[in-house]
Amino acid sequence: MSARLNPLDLYDVRSLLSDEERMVQDSVGRFVDERVLPIIGDCFDQGRFPKELIPEIASLGLLGATIPEKYGCAGMNGVSYGLICQELERGDSGLRSFASVQSSLCMYPIYAYGTEEQKMHYLPKMAAGEIIGCFGLTEPHGGSDPANMKTNAKKDGGDWVINGAKMWITNGNLAHIAIVWAQTEDGIQGFIVPTDTKGFTAQEVHKKMSLRASVTSALFFDNVRVPEANRLPNVKGLKGPLGCLTQARYGITWGPIGAAQACLKEVLDYTQERVLFGRPLASNQAIQIKMAEMARRITMAQLLSLQLGRLKDAGTMQPTQVSLAKWNNCRIAIDIARECRDILGGAGITTEHVAIRHALNLESVITYEGTETVHQLVVGRELTGINAF
Repeated sequence: MSARLNPLDLYDVRSLLSDEERMVQDSVGRFVDERVLPIIGDCFDQGRFPKELIPEIASLGLLGATIPEKYGCAGMNGVSYGLICQELERGDSGLRSFASVQSSLCMYPIYAYGTEEQKMHYLPKMAAGEIIGCFGLTEPHGGSDPANMKTNAKKDGGDWVINGAKMWITNGNLAHIAIVWAQTEDGIQGFIVPTDTKGFTAQEVHKKMSLRASVTSALFFDNVRVPEANRLPNVKGLKGPLGCLTQARYGITWGPIGAAQACLKEVLDYTQERVLFGRPLASNQAIQIKMAEMARRITMAQLLSLQLGRLKDAGTMQPTQVSLAKWNNCRIAIDIARECRDILGGAGITTEHVAIRHALNLESVITYEGTETVHQLVVGRELTGINAF
């Protein structure tokens, strides 16, 4: 009799990882098991982001993980970054969102579009968790149409003066700097805006039923003045922010796999112990079929993200490929989380169990950084050559 397969990795995707990639996954996994899972249900209940974990997240090298070591970062490959996202989201989407925003939406644009002075000044401190960033692109009226941007920056001598508002900004009230995208006479440009600048305000969004263990904010700019030295000089137009989003979305293709695995693991344990009609729930055909279906979907998602990571590391990854994986993996995860909540019955509605928390969080994950519909249309455009937006 051959050994039983790992129920959370039926195709032994782990065997396709390098030793270094496995080590990254194991160290983040340990951190999540020991430090995150004991507190995260309570954080969600309280609507509190566990910022006391930031120094540990930084010390593990998880912030700006793929940026070169000369900037105080870990210089990991893309697959390792994906595994970081998967393990963090196995803990909670809010934790993965924090790391995604810091790494892909704030550190990456400074690295990709900034001056050497900007990189040396900000990146080592951001990697150490001493400077937290937020990413100001989405506007209250904008959503899926970022080109319709109202926030503007006007040149005034050696400075820029920014006016406008941004909405649904992760880390907004935690952040020391905001990477702000604004319309200029020269097209859309990016600016590094310290959050203590006069005229800048961040207002936390409350009454959320999703990403409760995460800080979400609205940002307001009332004649916020920053020097030319704070402009990101090496990109103009929408391709700047969209390039950042491709990096972040790549991580988001991995994250929901972790959420789905957490939900499946919980029902595997629960159905062995829960006795109904004189036998364990796990011996029921309907339950086995549901769990087999979850394992099938998780396996597909794992293989999609791993191949996407290999393409990224080869420098050949295309945004459409990211869209396909973001759409597929968010969809499988939210479906699995809801199904697991159902299998848990009444117990499934409390944050004593993980399923309802992941299901609620994934409502945000399936929406942000491109809704499911937007990603379907991106793939449709690739197939037909016709833009249906």
